[in-house]
Amino acid sequence: MSQDGDDLVFGMGSEEVVRRDWPSLTSEEVEAVLGEEIAEIEWRSPRPLSTTARVLLADGQHQIVKRLPLALRTPEALAEEHGFMDHLRERGIPVPEARTAAVRGDFLYEVQEVGAGEDLYQSSFSWSPYQPLHPGEAGVMLGRLHTAAEGYDAPARPWRPLKSGFSIFGSADPIAAIELIADQRPQLADFLAARDWRSDVERLMLPFHRRLAPFLDDLAPLWTHNDWHGTNLLWEGDGHTLMLASVLDFGLADRTTAAYDLAIAVERFAVDWVGLRDGGPANVPERQLRSFLHGYTATRPVSGAESLALPHLFPLCHAEYELSEIDYFLSVVPGGSEKNAEIAYRDWLLGHAEWSLGLSKNGAEEGPAFLGLLGGEGPL
Repeated sequence: MSQDGDDLVFGMGSEEVVRRDWPSLTSEEVEAVLGEEIAEIEWRSPRPLSTTARVLLADGQHQIVKRLPLALRTPEALAEEHGFMDHLRERGIPVPEARTAAVRGDFLYEVQEVGAGEDLYQSSFSWSPYQPLHPGEAGVMLGRLHTAAEGYDAPARPWRPLKSGFSIFGSADPIAAIELIADQRPQLADFLAARDWRSDVERLMLPFHRRLAPFLDDLAPLWTHNDWHGTNLLWEGDGHTLMLASVLDFGLADRTTAAYDLAIAVERFAVDWVGLRDGGPANVPERQLRSFLHGYTATRPVSGAESLALPHLFPLCHAEYELSEIDYFLSVVPGGSEKNAEIAYRDWLLGHAEWSLGLSKNGAEEGPAFLGLLGGEGPL
């Protein structure tokens, strides 16, 4: 597969940008998938885990084309995502239409309509705070999405590389749940076997799970987005009015709980994880956090159990994704990337929980103080 265009994407480690693991989409490739000539590829996503482009067709229309390895997503997996997207769209959530376009060789191609609104976070890293005026609107839309998701009763998705979910810390025995996953994923199993992962989980994560456990039965199952941040939202406005116009990227959607998805949404914007990793402060945007939570609860009031669970969910909500990311780097990326798998384990899987417990080397009080901002003793 030949390359054209810029192949730089956001880095996982200390490098801000790196060469992508997968070749960029080419015009010839897109034309073969769509079955028609295109005018040009206008833009390629800088996200490191996707191969996505915005395409201008010969008739002036635009489409989004995404290439996925079959080792990552099958047509059946995309159908799970599209089913949830269709449900939300039918209930008034502005979700662009998407379809599976083709399977060619070892790859699957998805085509999406271009959503209404402007991508104001196109050049932003995923763990970035919102722009002014956006947090409250983002919270409102997430509340609307959770309300619209009620009644969608598809089962939870099976384990795959690059997934989010609540199967590990929603269970009574998280260590046994991880062992069960590792039994299915040999590269992940070998990676974990080389580390004292059980001790790490016991020390850093099970304290939060023990506090969460009394509320688990009162957290109703719900299909959720699980990747809610500015880079997956499109906006309309003229400086005086503002509207969240489109919700994108349901690749991590699954059957979890509303409180889990709320914790994920906070994790995505309210802590400077990269800055912490590099020895700096967390740079918590408290005003944005309050605005986001107010927008959410004004739209979908949370229950007492959800409020009490949220501070204990926050240090755990990233864990399932990080384990699946390790799996991705070892079993899907060509040649494997032990380096990136180690970053995902050390800096993100363990690092988030260490900070929340107050065990990070810098700003030891920041993490526990942050959890206090998330509620706890009563409705938010």
